[in-house]
Amino acid sequence: MNKYAVFHKPESNFAYASGGNKLTVTLRVAANDKLEKVEILYNNKYEFTKKQCVATMQCYAKVGIFGYYRAEITLSDARFAYIFRISENGKVYYYSEDGLSEEYEFDIAYYTFFQFPFINDADVLRVVDWTKTAVFYQIFIDRFSRGDFEKDDKYINTLWNNNVDRYSFTGGDLDGVTDKLQYLSDMGITALYLTPIFLSETNHKYNVKDYLQVDPHFGNNEKLKKLLTSAHEKGIRVVIDTVFNHCDRNHGIFKDVEKLGRASKYYGWFIIDGEFPDANAGNYAHFADCKYMPKWNTNNPEVRRYLTDIALEYLRMGFDGLRLDVADEISHEMWRQLRREVKAEFPDALLLGEIWHENEQWLKGDQLDGVMNYRLQKILVDGFGVSPVSAETVADRMNGLLISNTEQANAMALNFLDNHDTPRFLRFTGGNRDRLLCALCAAVMFPGMPCVFYGTELPLDGAGDPDCRKTFDWTFGNQNKEYKENLLQILGLKKNKALTGADAEISVENGLLKIVRTADGESVTAYFNTGGKTKAVNPSGEVLLALNFKNNRLLSDGAVVVKNN
Repeated sequence: MNKYAVFHKPESNFAYASGGNKLTVTLRVAANDKLEKVEILYNNKYEFTKKQCVATMQCYAKVGIFGYYRAEITLSDARFAYIFRISENGKVYYYSEDGLSEEYEFDIAYYTFFQFPFINDADVLRVVDWTKTAVFYQIFIDRFSRGDFEKDDKYINTLWNNNVDRYSFTGGDLDGVTDKLQYLSDMGITALYLTPIFLSETNHKYNVKDYLQVDPHFGNNEKLKKLLTSAHEKGIRVVIDTVFNHCDRNHGIFKDVEKLGRASKYYGWFIIDGEFPDANAGNYAHFADCKYMPKWNTNNPEVRRYLTDIALEYLRMGFDGLRLDVADEISHEMWRQLRREVKAEFPDALLLGEIWHENEQWLKGDQLDGVMNYRLQKILVDGFGVSPVSAETVADRMNGLLISNTEQANAMALNFLDNHDTPRFLRFTGGNRDRLLCALCAAVMFPGMPCVFYGTELPLDGAGDPDCRKTFDWTFGNQNKEYKENLLQILGLKKNKALTGADAEISVENGLLKIVRTADGESVTAYFNTGGKTKAVNPSGEVLLALNFKNNRLLSDGAVVVKNN
C-alpha cells in the first residue's frame, strides 16, 4: 500500500456534517492499491475507547493517481471520534492522526483519533430548498428584449440585431423581461439571474453610481417591482447581480474623497496610496485595469455596514438571492457579516459567488451558499469542444470537482455553459449544435443548478465580450425546431426527483461518459458519446432524451438519458 497517498482531514470536504447527527467522511488512498476492505471505526468521542461501531466504506471515485472511499455515518450523539481500518493482502492497517500503523492503542485513542468534536447546527451549510429544482436563465438586460417604447431612447446607439461593441446600447429593459416571462416559463425556467440594473453609465452596469436607483435605461423602481411580482406569480425566482467589490468613480462617496482627500470621512472606504485619489495615476485599488471602478475597502467595518444594508434592501425589494460579483477579492469578514444578517432575515435567500478557481474556503457554511461553476464549465469545454478529451479524462475531472467540496455546496453551484464574460459555447464546439446539447445535458445531470445564457435556445454564437452579448433575435429566423425541442427536453430533466439531490456516480462504460443521479428512491442515468465512433448501449428504463441514439446505438455527439427501472 502506498502510505504516502493515504490522507484525511477533519472538518473539511473530507469530513462534514449535513444536518442532525450525520457525518460524511472520505478517505484518500492510492488508486492502484488493491485494497480488500476500507472501514471506518467510530463512536461518541467519550465512548470510543470502550467500543467502536464499524461501517464499510465504498469506493466513491478515482481521480488521477488517487482513489476515494466514502461513508455516511449517523450517531445518536453529535460528538464523533473515528479512525480508519484498511485491509490489504491479509494485513490490517490503522490510520489516525498519528498516521498509518499496523497496531493501534484503543485504550488511549483519545490522543490520536480523528474527531468532529460537536455538530453545531449553526455551522452546517444548508441547501436552500427552492434551489433543488431550479433551472436558471441569465439575462444581460440591454440585449434581451425591449418592452418600453415610450422611454427617452436617445442613449440607444445601435440598432437591434446589429453587431455590438463595448459601447453599444440597444434598448433592452425591465419591461422587456416582464413581457417575456410566459415565454421563459414555457421553457421550464424557474429562476432568473439578472445582470446589474442600477444607475450606471455603461451598458453592463457593473460600475454602480447609485445602488438603489434603477437605471432609466432599464426603467425605474416601479417597473422593477412589477417584474418581481409578475415573476413570482409565475413561480419564477429572481437573483440580482450585486457589485460590492467596486463602484463607479462618479459614485457620490468616491467623489467626496476625490474632493477632500484624506480629510474626507470616507477616505478609509477605499484603498488609496497618497493624500488624494488620482484617476490618471490610478493610485487607488480598482477592479482589473479599470480606473473608473474604484474598489471598496471591505476591511473597513463602515463599508461592510453600508454594503450589507444594500444587500438587505435588495432582498426586501423582493429579490430571491444575490449573485456576488468578484466575490474572491472581497474580505471574508464581509461575507461572514453579510451572511449572518441576510440569513437571519431571509433564510431562503441564495448567496452565489463569482469565483473562477478553488473555492472551498468560501463554502464552509459561514459565507456563501454556492459559486458560479467555472471549473465545471472548463471541463465541459474540454469534453465537448472541437477536440474533445477522452471520456475517462472528463469523468476523472468531474469526480475531482465533486470531491473538492461538500455535497451541499455542489448542490448550490450554478452550472453554465457560457455567460456574459465568456465566448458562447457554440464557438467552443465550432458550430456543432449537438455537442452544445450534449454539454448542456451534462450540466443538467451534474449536481447543481443548471443555467442557460439568454439566446442559447436560438442558439446565439459569439466570441468573448462584447461578441457574446449580442441581441436576442425575436424573429427566431435561424432557429432549428429539432434543436429547440431537444434543449427543452434537456431542461425538463431537472423535474425528475433523482436530480434534486447532490448524489452522483460518474464513470466510463464502453468508452461512454456515464452519469448516474439518485435521490428519493429514483435513479436517472445519462450516457454521452464524444469519441467519434458509434457505441452500443442498452439502457434499461424510460427514455427521457435520445439525441443521436438509434437501435441501442449511440452515435458520435449523442446522449441518451433514461429513468431506471
